[in-house]
Amino acid sequence: MPESMPDTTPYPLLRELSGELGWGLAMVRAVVLQAAHPQIAAALMDDSTFLTHPWRRLHNTMVSLQRLFDERSEVREREVARLNRMHARITGVGADGAGFTAMDPEARAWVHATLFESTVAMRRNSTRPLDWAAQQQLYAEFRLLLAAFGDDPAALPEQLPHFWPYYERMLSERLEHSAAVDSVLHRLLDTVPPPPLLRSQRSAWVAVRSIAGPIAAHITIASLPPTFRDRVRINSTVLSDVLMVGAYQGTGLAALCLPSVTSPWALADLLDAEDDQQPVAAVFGALLRGASALTSVVRTVRPNAAATATAATARPGREAAAWPAERFFTQVLDQTGDGTLGWPDLASLAREVACRLDLDAEPESAVYAAFHDWWQELSTALDADGDGVITMQQYVDGASTLPTPALVNLADVLFDATDSEHSGTISPEEYHRLLHTGFSHQLATTPDGDLTRAAFTTEFLHFMAGHRPDPAWEQLTADS
Repeated sequence: MPESMPDTTPYPLLRELSGELGWGLAMVRAVVLQAAHPQIAAALMDDSTFLTHPWRRLHNTMVSLQRLFDERSEVREREVARLNRMHARITGVGADGAGFTAMDPEARAWVHATLFESTVAMRRNSTRPLDWAAQQQLYAEFRLLLAAFGDDPAALPEQLPHFWPYYERMLSERLEHSAAVDSVLHRLLDTVPPPPLLRSQRSAWVAVRSIAGPIAAHITIASLPPTFRDRVRINSTVLSDVLMVGAYQGTGLAALCLPSVTSPWALADLLDAEDDQQPVAAVFGALLRGASALTSVVRTVRPNAAATATAATARPGREAAAWPAERFFTQVLDQTGDGTLGWPDLASLAREVACRLDLDAEPESAVYAAFHDWWQELSTALDADGDGVITMQQYVDGASTLPTPALVNLADVLFDATDSEHSGTISPEEYHRLLHTGFSHQLATTPDGDLTRAAFTTEFLHFMAGHRPDPAWEQLTADS
């Protein structure tokens, strides 16, 4: 019998271009354009952990892309199925009273359209434009990817020449200036926390970010299509244009000279470092402190800028609070950062667990159901006014008397999901998979290296009830 041929990725050009440093700029640009679509804007604002946990979101996105572009068809198909299940759960009612769903066909096609056009713009702005044949190939790959998700590829025009009129119509007629657009352009870029590798350099990070955040916003705005800027009334200045040209050409030069060092995949591996005391962390910390010193003159002239940036990132209770229940509420439960606890917060935790453990449909559903049962238990006990959310004060007042049956069941479900070998204990490797969030983890195992179900449940209950902080479980919900 002839040997079976190995699989090859059906997205070779897309995988190649997504490995360039400038693709990070293209991704931010695309997210702004996506956030202007009414369906996507509503979903982002209702499920806004991308603002409170950007590094975790980046890590998950990079892992997902690696799976989607994998040469093995079973890996690609498994990831597509996982993403479809995740998006099917993102539904709700927006601030305007209109319903939204992440499975909306037009919105899903628009995501692919913005990624394609932003990738083309990335190369054009970096003075290495794609020729017509490459653009056609890239467009065909995006339509193929859209079909792989089960969507009708006809949602995007079949031929590339017909794509551009469709794109202009979307920009000028369908998109809106939304709170989600402003959140990406300003709140996200101005308040992004330090990556895990640089957590020990928080003060230097805040100082640099007070300058770098507005610059990043200027670069993104200048790169947006003029039709879109006119539609949403966002102006680009001459300074913005200069900064944008420098940023794109700089990343293009870096991609040519140091492709293996500056690719998003290489940078993600660097940020994936688990110990902020490593030599590489010390080097980046020294560079960050140097950059911080350079901003001192600007901060002297504009003293309120750094103070505003610092205040914007400092969520109440982020540092050790005198009241453990307050600290637990802020750091663990309030995933969306809006000051209240609702189902979207616990759904975010369920989604994070399912993603990092790469669960199949059945155990994933069990995890979501267990978190939902706990939400019902919490809301029955604490949501006295019946408004569908729990405030910090409501939680603090009732934390000591909370019921626990649903929480015990959640511990059992998580143990079964993590114990992939069905050994009856969780090994350090399995525990690592559960706790490795966004680029950092911290193990807290029993002396023999494994956790029994009873030991796992005890630690989990103490932490999730807010009785005491636990470094390991805090990694589950860190702002990495």
